[in-house]
Amino acid sequence: MNILFKTTVLAASLLLVACNNNDDQNIQTAAPTNSSKYYQTKTPYQPQQEIKNYEQAPNGFQPVFTELVARHGSRGLSSLKYDLALYNLWKQAKAENALTPLGEQLGADLEAMMKANILLGYGVEGIRQYGYGNETMTGILEHRGIADRLLQRLPSLLNSQASILVQSSGVDRAVDSAKFFTAELIQQQPQLKDKIVPTSYTNLSSASVPSVEDGGVDRFKLYFHSLNADEDLTQPLSPNQQKIYDASQAYQDFEENNKDLAQKLDELSKNTAAEKTAQIVLNMIFKADFIKKLGTTGYSFSNTGSFTVTSPKGEQIIEKGKGKNTIASAVDAAAYIYELYAISGGMKDELKGIDFDKYMPLDAAKFYAEFNDANDFYEKGPSFTESNQVTSEIAQGLKQDLFQQVDAVVNKAQPYKAVLRFAHAEIIIPLATSLDLHNMMQPLPLRQTYNYSTSAWRGEVVSPMAANVQWDIYQNSQGNTLVKMLYNEKETLFKSVCNYARYTPTSFYYDYIKLKQCYQMQ
Repeated sequence: MNILFKTTVLAASLLLVACNNNDDQNIQTAAPTNSSKYYQTKTPYQPQQEIKNYEQAPNGFQPVFTELVARHGSRGLSSLKYDLALYNLWKQAKAENALTPLGEQLGADLEAMMKANILLGYGVEGIRQYGYGNETMTGILEHRGIADRLLQRLPSLLNSQASILVQSSGVDRAVDSAKFFTAELIQQQPQLKDKIVPTSYTNLSSASVPSVEDGGVDRFKLYFHSLNADEDLTQPLSPNQQKIYDASQAYQDFEENNKDLAQKLDELSKNTAAEKTAQIVLNMIFKADFIKKLGTTGYSFSNTGSFTVTSPKGEQIIEKGKGKNTIASAVDAAAYIYELYAISGGMKDELKGIDFDKYMPLDAAKFYAEFNDANDFYEKGPSFTESNQVTSEIAQGLKQDLFQQVDAVVNKAQPYKAVLRFAHAEIIIPLATSLDLHNMMQPLPLRQTYNYSTSAWRGEVVSPMAANVQWDIYQNSQGNTLVKMLYNEKETLFKSVCNYARYTPTSFYYDYIKLKQCYQMQ
């Protein structure tokens, strides 16, 4: 989820608007407050409500089923990119005696960042291959915590008779998140181990790998933003899969070729406020004469070369950069520092007290978060009105599956008590848009441009690390079915036009049949 700056960036409006404060929304998650650290979609997970404050189920209704869609937990950097490029820049500044006292500290902190990522997951049971891109200890605990609170919230549901289906995108960190989640369920209630399918999710061993064949991987529901012929057309598709595949191709074409999108992203990248923000960040670290040289001959810095660390077992591990990420301006350098700042929030254990906050003033962090939010809004979120919902149409299959699982409960054909799905921000964001949650999912007309005063959409609210949507299903003895939604573990209303489906005018419980009708699900 990381968007790099080009040469200049969206001007930061320092006005942060709240969501509409009407009767439907005053209990919704608000836009980030002044306590935000502006990590954007890299914000570590926090449950948004305590279980003790949840609305009780109406009289006579008991929990009969639950389902979840979750993003993987907090992770490290995806590869050796920003850290190595900045390190190469820092070494040149060091050689020229061009560092401030704060800048002198940056070299060791960059070395610590690279070492932490190269060894990320080393010796941790449940991490298949240590290194860049893995979940951090924070990320592991995020999913264990969500699992714990699921058991606390629905203590009578997941018992020795409960079968549980687990699925993921098949990508390492989504698989690992699923395994840490199920490991916590099993640790708290050992009898559940024999009830979880497929069995590949019941063992943290790296030899236990879920697959499409064992039913543990479903790319059409959980990796729909990136379907391709080589991986996804090896077998004949069902009509529903074909529809999802076509939507995925349309979305990928939109991302790569849509002229309106390209023009909007170009517009975002051309605001001169980026230079001012970059100077604020870099003046704390480098001397002014050195900053002026950035981008001139000999003063572009890429992630070339390598970095070597020693493992806990004494092995020498060499990580090589690919040379594809280049700092060619002050704006680039400051944006790269923001990327390290943002990822550091979820790497507290691995960085062992090293704090990147000192390199990133909060107003500057807000500026970069707003730019990244703008890019995510257009590429993954509600986008512009004229895009005709191409960014959320890809989630229709997953949304349909959420409803179909409840249909099976209604029809007494549901073999599971829980269906647990693990995926990515690129899945959570379109799903939230498709469900029209939080009154912040409205697209903007092309004549308007996203910023924090024109839209309430925020990446740290919509898709922080381990972001999740949960539906708890209740029935009474007459067979009436209610659904309650939790978004990041906060009781959350469905879209406002569905208010007629609420069990009472102020309830978070919805009559399922009416809700399904409201969403026009077949």
